[in-house]
Amino acid sequence: MTPSRPTTKQLFQQAVATVRTWPLDPPDRKPAFALDTVPPRPAPPGDGRVEGLPGDLWDTRDQLRRGATSVADVAAGATARIDDYATTYGAFEYVADVRAEALELGRDARAGSWRGPLHGIPISVKDVIDVAGMPTRGSSAALPARVADEDATAVARLRAAGALLVGKVATHEFALGVTTPKAHNPWDRTRVPGGSSGGSAISLVTGMALGSLGTDTRASIRVPAAVCGLVGYKPSLGMVPTDHWLTLSWSLDHFAPMARSVRDVALLMDVLIDRPGGFTALLPATLRGRKIGYTEATLAGAQPEVARRFTEALCAMEEAGAAVVRLDAPTGEDYALANAAGMVISRAEAAQFHRDAGTDLERCTPEVRDQLREAMDLDAIDYVRALRLRGQLRDGLAAAIAGVDVLAMPTCKVVAPPRHEADDYLLVLSENCIPWSLVDFPAISLPMGLAHGLPCGIQLVAGPGQDPLLMATAYAFERIAPVVPEWRPE
Repeated sequence: MTPSRPTTKQLFQQAVATVRTWPLDPPDRKPAFALDTVPPRPAPPGDGRVEGLPGDLWDTRDQLRRGATSVADVAAGATARIDDYATTYGAFEYVADVRAEALELGRDARAGSWRGPLHGIPISVKDVIDVAGMPTRGSSAALPARVADEDATAVARLRAAGALLVGKVATHEFALGVTTPKAHNPWDRTRVPGGSSGGSAISLVTGMALGSLGTDTRASIRVPAAVCGLVGYKPSLGMVPTDHWLTLSWSLDHFAPMARSVRDVALLMDVLIDRPGGFTALLPATLRGRKIGYTEATLAGAQPEVARRFTEALCAMEEAGAAVVRLDAPTGEDYALANAAGMVISRAEAAQFHRDAGTDLERCTPEVRDQLREAMDLDAIDYVRALRLRGQLRDGLAAAIAGVDVLAMPTCKVVAPPRHEADDYLLVLSENCIPWSLVDFPAISLPMGLAHGLPCGIQLVAGPGQDPLLMATAYAFERIAPVVPEWRPE
């Protein structure tokens, strides 16, 4: 029996109390939250061919270019998987009819006219991001579905690169949670897929899509990636344009990709930032000479098998030539403060959006309704105080990891929990992820094997603006990490 944990309403009240009482730095220190410019550290040099997984996005792209498969076959495969599994796992809110688009892309391919690196590749989009002609619901009945007039900039870039947009995938209601309780984990239908980008993860594991565009505000791309055995990347804020979306938190929302391999995520990032070779040119890379930090705080309360997999990952990094360094910080106190400040900021900003949008709170799930109602009564002083604490945290965390290239930790301390216990894991799943969205450090989750027969993930975090170093290091680790077994339907 899982011990009872606080409700979402109680968690928010506790967060407000923490923010109200936490000591602040002197007011003349500097602005509440300053995005300091930090020169990028050089990424490790490449040392061979780029590798990944059979049948991943990169591999499929290469097969299309070689004529080993066709756009029609790739599209038919994704469509068949959607027909077979979308309802079973609760993956989609809207399935697009891609037949005409697939025919056009197929004709272009046969003529040797490739629109871009994603030509004919099935991509899903989280149901908080606008795709022209498709409804945006946020997986909720509390707002009328709004058919988008135009693509979000990130979606437009995917489309221009030739992506086949197969539909809108499920999210935790309004992206305000980390379990996506209406959906099922493909590895075990009795468990949650993580969230809020849970539908993105399901679509990838089952082959309904080869890449997905989601969002990450506190943990929403990394948690489902971890518990479903995928790669989820939270880039630095603003690197991927964030517009035309159903807002959760205007100052924290990141648009973020998820895929089966690091090379797939790098390719998606090249498209999303509109910079060919920006990330893929960093691959391959080596761990030799890299300094990897970790702290005991990120293992507190972890399931023993998850902790064991993490220890094995650190040992593998050392064997590959990295120096693994135990740090004194970030501490458990840092993580607690990050959760409190982040919850106050994100929920206050969500409440403002939903009040102005006319969201019918009575039609929300109790978890979301309680948080929004509490946040609507928040004092402005508490919100501003949380912003100042955000600045303090950023300075402190930057100093804590300044001596290493990358900080490592389990993405989630537990594997995917049972669906009937989802409410007990609203913070447990995300606590190692929350600080990095709040202070805007790039972070990536990638598989580190199985625990209790289910996927678990390792999260790598780099300092402000160090996206290239982080991506290269993640790829280097992936090359030595345990491979998650191929998914088979139950």
